[in-house]
This record gives sequence, structure tokens and C-alpha cells, in this order.
Amino acid sequence: MKLGCTLYGETFHFSSVKEVLSKANEPKSGDVLAGVAATSPKERMAAKLVLSELTVQDLRENPSVPYEEDEVTRIIQDDLDLTEYEKFKSMSIGELREWILAYDTTSQMILQGSKGLTSEVIAGVAKLMSNLDLMYGAKKIEVFAHCNTTIGGRHIFASRLQPNHPTDNVLGVTASLLEGLSYACGDAVLGVNPAVDTVDSTTAVLNVLHDVQERYGIPTQSCVLSHVSTQMKAAEAGTPIDLCFQSIAGSQKALESFGVSAAMLGEALALMEERASSQGPDYMYFETGQASELSSASHHDTDQQTMESRCYGLARHYHPFLVNTVVGFMGPEYLYDGKQVIRAALEDVFCGKMHGLPMGCDCCYTNHMQAEQNDMDNLIAIMAAAGCTYVMGIPEGDDVMLMYQTTGFHDIQTIRELFGLHPIREFERWAETMGILENGRLTARAGDPTIFQ
Repeated sequence: MKLGCTLYGETFHFSSVKEVLSKANEPKSGDVLAGVAATSPKERMAAKLVLSELTVQDLRENPSVPYEEDEVTRIIQDDLDLTEYEKFKSMSIGELREWILAYDTTSQMILQGSKGLTSEVIAGVAKLMSNLDLMYGAKKIEVFAHCNTTIGGRHIFASRLQPNHPTDNVLGVTASLLEGLSYACGDAVLGVNPAVDTVDSTTAVLNVLHDVQERYGIPTQSCVLSHVSTQMKAAEAGTPIDLCFQSIAGSQKALESFGVSAAMLGEALALMEERASSQGPDYMYFETGQASELSSASHHDTDQQTMESRCYGLARHYHPFLVNTVVGFMGPEYLYDGKQVIRAALEDVFCGKMHGLPMGCDCCYTNHMQAEQNDMDNLIAIMAAAGCTYVMGIPEGDDVMLMYQTTGFHDIQTIRELFGLHPIREFERWAETMGILENGRLTARAGDPTIFQ
């Protein structure tokens, strides 16, 4: 295994596969903060060159966190399809990149082969790709999942309707919910971030969401994004829950900082299989975001993009209905500006789809970042071109509870019309019967929540 090279007369040597992966990563302020970033563009290119010649086997046998120390590593390694791994283990990461991007490599071929690839391998491939490579690679991969409806497919651009409220007031949640529905948003999920993580608050909001679904016959699924243990208690008490949510991370130590473990996620899935108010068989919803491990000092001297890919290795173990990166939520300490946010979003969607996940993206930023709404306009268009499964829909793109900026109801329909995309088919037919959509376009009734009477 060669861990060094000479580039333009300068010799570079890297101490480990982990260091190669870290220094081959595109510039991220979080990697600089962690002290794992390349110190110059030349060193970054040297690391990419070394990485391109390492094999799938090299990366599999050198996980970012040792197998004996970390349950995320164990899940990634133990879930590996060894028959598929044998087909790829001698292939270099550069050759794997070429295979994925080849015109005759299909979605089915990639999804089948990726069962034999660890998360570090998938992260390594992404590091060798340009933004356009990531878009092309992600677009090729079609992933489907079913809860109450079926998400995925080349012509679907879905949305999570996010009617958050700063005090979880059910009337405020309902007003925002009905407005979003009137713009044909919410086909991926009706998902509320609670201001207060209690069983009572979670139950109250879940009941509101479920009541609206039932009253108006809306083919979608609902979720309150409280801690998984809170949702489990609500489910055990008989509260209707379509999807069970949890934020996840790429190391055991980071998971523990969230108050969660792989065993707890398994318990939640088992409970949902028994008591979910949805059809299934896909009952879980996970959110991620580059650098959550660094923010909790749980990154094990690993770059944030590799750790993010490990999140997806964990997620695929539970066959989720939805996964999305909240790409710019962590702030400029981790992704400094709009350029870094866009790159991270492309990496995340590509790596997520390579893991066989129905991957979405919260195209977002915090107000102290070097980013603006035009960056998010660029990003949502890039995500649509890259085959991103869904994005967020929030009034005016301004979340009044979480205090960050994302995409609004109008943005989603604009993208659908620009790219010839549709909501999830079942939801689209419902919106047409409500007079909200006609021939793929919003009607004069759109934006009028009084239609729900």
C-alpha cells in the first residue's frame, strides 16, 4: 500500500489511509479547525493522487475508527455483502470512480455493487469527483422507499413541509401546515421540529398532523422530530406515528452525545414495525450534516465528509424512508461560505444515494455564514439536477423556530416547473382533486389555506 508520491518535484508522505482521505477532501473550514485539512492545494492534489491508487480493499481494511472500538464501524463492516465486495476489492478508487461515471453503468448495477463498498470507500470516490461528476453520479442512481406513499424516481422532486412554531402552538402549526399544503408541499412528509422535547408536546403535534391527514385524505406521512426515546413513549401510549425520527452521526461516541445508540435505533424500528400508523415497510427518518462529529469532539481525527458518509452506512442498516443532510445548519466554523455548502451538499447526496438511501437535502444556511439566499437558489437548482429526492418547504424559507434560512414553498414549485419534475404521484393526484395543481402548475387556488374547510 503506497502512501506517498512526488508531485512537481516535491515529495509527500502520509502516515495513514485516514490522513490520505482527510487531506484529499475539498476545502472545508471544519477540517481546518480539526487540524486534518491539507495545508496547500499541492498537498491536496498529492493526497488525491495517492487516494486514486489505493484499492477498495485498502480502505475497507483501514476504517476511520477501529472495529473493536466503534459500533458504527461494526455495522458498516458486518452489513457488507461479501460477494459484491470480492468483485471490487482489487479495484482502485480511481477505477471505481470511472466505473460509476461510465455511460453504460446503470443505477441497478451501482446499487448492487455498492452493497460491497464500505462508507470510507464511497467517501473516497466522492473526493476524486468534481461537482459535475457528483451531480452526474447521483443523478444516475434511482432509490425508492415506501411508507404511506412511494418516494423516489427520476421525475419526482418531493418536499418536507416543515410547519415549525416557536412554542409548538397547535394553532400556529396548523396555520403553517395548511398554507404549505395549499402550495402542493408536504408529499415527502409533514415534519415538525418541536420547540419542547416532551411526550405531551410531541403527542399534541402528532395528533394535529394525523388529524389533517385523515380529514382531507392526504396521501403522505407525518413525523415530529423529537428525540427517538420521546417518540417511542408516544407510540407506546397509542399516539399515531407514521415515521420515527432521529439525528444520527458517524461514530459511536457522537451517537452517544445525541443520547442514542444503535441498539436504541433497532428498538425504535421494531416498535414501528409493530405499532406504526403507516403502511411501511420503511418506517425510519434520519437527519445528518457534515461536522456533527467534530462539534462533539467525536470525529476521531477524521475529516467531516468521511464521517458524514459513515452516517449513511449506519442509516442503511435500518432501511429508512427518508434521509437528509441539513447541509449548512452547523455554521461557518464547519462550512464557511456558500461555495463550501454547495460542495458538501453534492457530496452528501452522492454518498447517500451510493448507500442506497432516498436522499434529500435541507438547502440551508445560518445567518452568521458567508452565504445568502441566492446561494440557496443555486443549490436547490443543483440538487434538482443531481437527482436529490426531496428538499424542505418552510414559509418564505425562514424558520421562525430554528432561526435559519432554507427553501420556501414557491421555490419548490419553481424548480418543478423549471426541470419538468413532479410531487410524489399519489400526492400530486390529491393536489389535482383539491384544485391546487393542474397540468403540473399551481392554480389560482394555490396559497389559499381557506380551501381546507
